[in-house]
Amino acid sequence: MVGMNADDPHQLEDIIARELKKLKEEEMHPSHAMQNIADALPALGIVAAVLGVIKSMGSIDQPPAVLGRMIGGALVGTFLGVLLAYGLMGPMAARLKAIVEEESAFYEVIRAVIVAHLHGNAPQVSVEAGRKVVPSALMPSFGELEASLQELQIA
Repeated sequence: MVGMNADDPHQLEDIIARELKKLKEEEMHPSHAMQNIADALPALGIVAAVLGVIKSMGSIDQPPAVLGRMIGGALVGTFLGVLLAYGLMGPMAARLKAIVEEESAFYEVIRAVIVAHLHGNAPQVSVEAGRKVVPSALMPSFGELEASLQELQIA
């Protein structure tokens, strides 16, 4: 965009923000799909249990040991639905979402630096604007950033 003389910082900031929002929404589709499956699995387990109980009721004339085995088998459906939902699919969906959000945060740092530079700030100020957007757990201190910049200038 800069190479095409679209150098209005506000316009570029808006364009980049929309592009990053679209990219994040597209990358979240697998996570949302997995979360929808995770949300449906307990209900599927309940359906399996109900069907098992219906089958057990068809054999009501059997001795208690046989009925107990059939009802136990019916409850395995509920257990499996809950286990798969909360023990497998839900955590996987959450991890996919976290990966996309981490990547999105990286792109937001780049956007902040580019926009600050287009506003005419000095390179150090632009980099500082980007540092402020880094998630707190990963944000380097001002001194660490300055030391890194000094190393780059020496090399």
